[in-house]
Amino acid sequence: MGAETAVPARPEGRYGPTRGAKPRPWGRRLFGIIAVAVSLGVAYVAYANLGTAPIEAQRVGFSVKPDNAIEIVMDVTRDEPGRPGVCIVRARDLSGAESGRREVLVPAGGGTTRLTAVIRSVGEPVTADIFGCSYDVPRYLSTS
Repeated sequence: MGAETAVPARPEGRYGPTRGAKPRPWGRRLFGIIAVAVSLGVAYVAYANLGTAPIEAQRVGFSVKPDNAIEIVMDVTRDEPGRPGVCIVRARDLSGAESGRREVLVPAGGGTTRLTAVIRSVGEPVTADIFGCSYDVPRYLSTS
């Protein structure tokens, strides 16, 4: 005669409460759809902000000039050569702090344009770099 074996009850304080019902399948699907939508949104924002810039500049060289000035030579490449642009260049002192800044008009024409600009500095400059470029040309720089 078979003795029925009873499963001893587990102490709830030691192992936690027993598991309830299984999660519903639609909850997993909804979570998956939301995760995919958020991932696509993050990918789009990253591409829009970190993708190829429509106007880019590269420093070719620089030279220190008298009276706390520095000259920068740069090549500007655009995806729309017929549009004018603007680049912000800056001088830096020995500590790396920005000591001068200037906006440079990039005239329309040509895919790659070489420009030279002199930046006045508050202190003695040791280097020059390009902060960024844009097609949003301020009115006071516009030639029209």
